[in-house]
Amino acid sequence: MELRDYLLILRRNWIMIVALTLVGLLVGGLTSLLTKPIYSAETQLFVATQNSGSVQDLQTGNTFIQARVSSYVKTATTPTVLQPVIDTLGLDATPQQLAAKVSASSDLKTVLITISVEDGSPVQAAAIAQGVANSLIQAVDTLEAPAAGGVSPVRVSVITPATAPSSPSAPNTKINLALGLLVGLALGVGAALLRTTLDTRIRSERDLNTITQAPVLGGIAFDADAAKDPLVNAGSHHSQRAEAFRQLRTNLQFAHVSHKSKTVLVTSSLPGEGKSTTATNLAIAMAESGQSVALVDADLRRPMVAKYLGLEGNAGLTTALIGQADVQDLMQPWGQNELHVLTSGRIPPNPSELLGSHEMKQLILRLEQAFDSVVIDAPPLLPVTDAAVLAQQVGGVALVVGCHTAKRPQVEKAIATLELVNADILGVVLNRLPVKGPDAYSYTYYGSNAADTDSSSQPYRRAKTSNMTTGQPTEDAFEEILRGRVSRRGA
Repeated sequence: MELRDYLLILRRNWIMIVALTLVGLLVGGLTSLLTKPIYSAETQLFVATQNSGSVQDLQTGNTFIQARVSSYVKTATTPTVLQPVIDTLGLDATPQQLAAKVSASSDLKTVLITISVEDGSPVQAAAIAQGVANSLIQAVDTLEAPAAGGVSPVRVSVITPATAPSSPSAPNTKINLALGLLVGLALGVGAALLRTTLDTRIRSERDLNTITQAPVLGGIAFDADAAKDPLVNAGSHHSQRAEAFRQLRTNLQFAHVSHKSKTVLVTSSLPGEGKSTTATNLAIAMAESGQSVALVDADLRRPMVAKYLGLEGNAGLTTALIGQADVQDLMQPWGQNELHVLTSGRIPPNPSELLGSHEMKQLILRLEQAFDSVVIDAPPLLPVTDAAVLAQQVGGVALVVGCHTAKRPQVEKAIATLELVNADILGVVLNRLPVKGPDAYSYTYYGSNAADTDSSSQPYRRAKTSNMTTGQPTEDAFEEILRGRVSRRGA
């Protein structure tokens, strides 16, 4: 991945990263508050020789002392030194337990010994440190005393007495907070990378480009009100959602320009990605541009077009396919433009057989002769084979991908299914794109308050096509659409 990909991951997961960083900071603070304070007291000893002779004697004695200092350091934590301290101070501890609190050290090439003691009481820490220093002086005198008697050649003296510390040495609140901050930040970044690796959902056009070379025909922004009002109506003519469908219509015209067939199949990989609303609004946008459009609800599993448009759905495509009625008697006009809808009809027990039948192919050809464009809402590709069967009979397929809903393996399998039946994939429609954030769709549009000067988007009205009061076709409406247009073309 490139640097911008990592930056995108951080932008997508910044809330989680910030949250874990704050949690780490909080843990560091709580650790400091809940940890019992520890006080550290120190004393320093100087080791020298007793005799004073020539310079050569002093140098020899200094070398001797430096060699012995490391032994005195180890002696400071032995029972020989610590037991007298316990007896003197009346401590309730063994030499081994006291040794865990005492540490002795010395710098190289020096004769200084530093004794440090940690304890929960600052006064007791100073008392133990001073007691250990005094006991070590006595132990050195005893250990270094000549066997024949006399004074020890080594003299150990205190140069820095132990004092009670005014503040605890542990916990170090600043270090704990900094450590918690760094650990929380590292966990946040790691969790973001892991989440991105495991999350296969399609979030943006960038994610889609990693699995297919199919062009993106358009992006439909997420609209919370779309669930209640899925259609783009006259009241939202200048909205971002309406502009997105007009842009989709235009891009689809360019993608479909080399095809003789006028039919576009709209499908998706799985249910719930918005294919029916996309097909319906696309048909409305096409009709607004002045085209005569036939919208066919071929989703014989979960038909939704009749519900969206408020039309009769019990008689429609299945009724025509089994020969109970002619298609011109089943198509219902909608709106003030040349949009005619063929609803699904009653749900049959064998949808795949009906959609792959010769009658379905003839119905599509008949609609293509009578209308400028035909939009078919097909079932999803993965659960059933209906859409794959229909894809072989149309001029092109537009695949709807629901952002944050569809996953990469599902989209890959859907595209592979279309390629397997040699379907012509016109492109992909990204639906429910976020309007804000790192995955927001990058295309812009003219403001919602601006007048729409595009003549192709102005409502196209045809006289005597339908009765808008009742919503029913007027007399000779379908005669004009299904027969009149064919005769004029033949002339």
